[in-house]
Amino acid sequence: MQLLSVRRALVSVTDKTGISELGSFLSARGVEIISTGGTKKILKDSGVPVTSVSDVTGFPEILGGRVKTLHPFIHAGILADKDNPEHIETLAGMNIQPIDIVCVNLYAFERAIQDDPGIEKAVEQIDIGGPTLLRAAAKNHSSICVLPDPEFYQPCMDMLQKKKGIDLEFRIKTASYTFAKTSRYDQVISGYFNQKI
Repeated sequence: MQLLSVRRALVSVTDKTGISELGSFLSARGVEIISTGGTKKILKDSGVPVTSVSDVTGFPEILGGRVKTLHPFIHAGILADKDNPEHIETLAGMNIQPIDIVCVNLYAFERAIQDDPGIEKAVEQIDIGGPTLLRAAAKNHSSICVLPDPEFYQPCMDMLQKKKGIDLEFRIKTASYTFAKTSRYDQVISGYFNQKI
């Protein structure tokens, strides 16, 4: 798929920079926005209509927020190859809507361990859902756009304004950035654990 149309976006970020502007832009173009927690509140406070992830999954956030986006109704929507008729048929048969943008950034683990709060507190700052969503979207860049950092918001909006879609070159660029970012994230976590051995 060369030019990706955008009808549905999953937005869940730690760094809230520019998120109200992106949400307002997408919403004004008829894009459904799915979100969680603090991001959902900021978007709603900005007047952006938001669908809760739990409304999509039919399952509440549990374990203190450790489990919220890890669900087939989310990940099938992200990982479906939109050029594969079998994938589209499977989504339709299970009443799963595809997702076109994943806008996610990660818990600030590196900042959380600066004063070394101890391993039990540190592990609560290890993002699980975020890297999973990012890597899934980056893998499926042929059918979805991943936005892993605020620096990509304006170029994405400009492209949607000009082309009415997101081109493959941009999607490959953000996918590459995503894999580098999640790799570095894991290296920081690994390095912290190695200090505890």
